[in-house]
Amino acid sequence: MAFKIGLLGLGTVGTGTVKILQNPAQRHPLVQELELYRVGVRSPDKPRAVDIPASLITTDLESIVTDPAVDIVVEVMGGLEPARSLILNAIAHGKHVVTANKAAIARYGAEIFTAAEEAGVYVLLEAAVGGGIPVIEPLKQSLCANRILTVTGIINGTTNYILTRMQTEGGDFEAILADAQRLGYAEADPTADVDGLDAADKIAILASLAFGGRIKLPEVYCEGIRQVSAADIAYADKLGFVIKLLAVAKREAEALAETPEQLQVRVHPTLVPKSHPLASVNDVYNAILIEGEPIGQVMFFGPGAGAGPTASAIVADILNIAAILKVERGGSARLPDKPLLDPLLACSHQHYCTIVPIEALVTRFYVRFLTQDSPGVIGKLGTCFGNHDVSLESIVQTGLRDNLAEIVVVTHHVREGNFRTALDEIRAMKAISSIATTLRVL
Repeated sequence: MAFKIGLLGLGTVGTGTVKILQNPAQRHPLVQELELYRVGVRSPDKPRAVDIPASLITTDLESIVTDPAVDIVVEVMGGLEPARSLILNAIAHGKHVVTANKAAIARYGAEIFTAAEEAGVYVLLEAAVGGGIPVIEPLKQSLCANRILTVTGIINGTTNYILTRMQTEGGDFEAILADAQRLGYAEADPTADVDGLDAADKIAILASLAFGGRIKLPEVYCEGIRQVSAADIAYADKLGFVIKLLAVAKREAEALAETPEQLQVRVHPTLVPKSHPLASVNDVYNAILIEGEPIGQVMFFGPGAGAGPTASAIVADILNIAAILKVERGGSARLPDKPLLDPLLACSHQHYCTIVPIEALVTRFYVRFLTQDSPGVIGKLGTCFGNHDVSLESIVQTGLRDNLAEIVVVTHHVREGNFRTALDEIRAMKAISSIATTLRVL
């Protein structure tokens, strides 16, 4: 009983997927029942790292998603279009779908999963978040008895690599970004990574699964790492922190009983205590820390990208679907027109979560000021913060930078809206040259 796979895309991840399918030895026995049936590419004559019969390759991607013989469509081409349209067309033709496309799922998930539920097919996406790290399926299945409280992750390898090198080498962002691009760790256009957009896509997906509701991507607060400097890395180190780009989805504490879908969902650089489990996650590695009740904390760690890790997740999803199809085909001579979906594998929730505005966030802050070196500046800063109910944990003048006094402030837990109002007033003070950096503290 072979399960026919239609593969859309033969780039890095597609090639990794083919290598697994072509070499099933010592893997799960069900891998031997997966047949690479059609492969859709843009350039059929392009040199490949895998040997695929020319008869399987086509540039007509629509013919794959509409082919009655194809059981599972695997979309690893990336981008929004034509990926979205091909996924929807595959669903319309009764195909199950496996995808690594976090951008399409984060933006069009509501449309895709509604269509999948109506058609009675699965859309699985383990590879869309965290590369080879199994986190999607555990959220759906292994942790489903828990009330999830918080999902906190380092889920973008490029920014983690840059921040790790800034930490170990003392270099500035722009220089290390340029070197990361030269080495292939950062894209020629790094916007999606360094501005936090890639991480926002991923935390929207994780939040939807963890809290059982849809997420509107534009409501996810997103801030990247461009403002982080070598000076901030050094001050954080002295204070007992490292700086990481964190993606956070958190159930509001006061919402636990009455409105469980009221969430914080945000991405931003954060000062993380060196004792925290995520502080030691370095280079291109990813990690997702999940806190639930009654389990407590669990952390998933591993390579967040790459051909092998991502293909591992892709094939795991294919096997999940193949296992269900095998039971269905073996258990009944006549299958229902619309098979019942496993509620632990399908994404069938319809309502939208309420995302609280970032102004309502209560957290600690680190802020670095450059000021005129004149008497009374620290006092004025303290008074202004106090007037807006911003309690300070520490305020110190660290020295001079470009003939300006450098003052670093760390607050206690304060409401972000109050903190921002205080900063607006401080920015207008004559003695303040600039507010160089503002970062949240975990």
